[in-house]
Amino acid sequence: MKLAIASDHAGFHLKQQLLETLKELNVEFDDLGTFDEKSVDYPDYGKKVAEGVAEGKYEQGVLICGTGLGMAITANKVRGIRAVTAHDVFSAKMARMHNDANVLTMGERVVGPGVAAEVLKAWLATEFEGGRHQRRVDKMTALEEAWVN
Repeated sequence: MKLAIASDHAGFHLKQQLLETLKELNVEFDDLGTFDEKSVDYPDYGKKVAEGVAEGKYEQGVLICGTGLGMAITANKVRGIRAVTAHDVFSAKMARMHNDANVLTMGERVVGPGVAAEVLKAWLATEFEGGRHQRRVDKMTALEEAWVN
């Protein structure tokens, strides 16, 4: 699996800590920025990760900002992306199992590094269940397609 990860300035420190978690898990990743604490616009980084996942360059993406919310909104503008903000393990697992979420967002101002690492681990370890959930994901995709066309 290859993953893309990015943050804005408000999520920079948490992203740096999660990079260590990814290394410990031997997950292949590309860090798409930002690379310091200078103020940047989160949509620029959300777009990079979301487009990479949508194009198939990456299987999954992780985005970090102050709350995780702006990144989720941005990523969900890209066709084929199902981005969720999860700050607890249960939500992270359910997002994968039931919604086949392909982008995880978190907020540095909301969750500490220890919990964030556990959320990331749970999200990466959880598979989509399919079955009745596939029908629901297909309906979300159909809704997305109807708006695009």
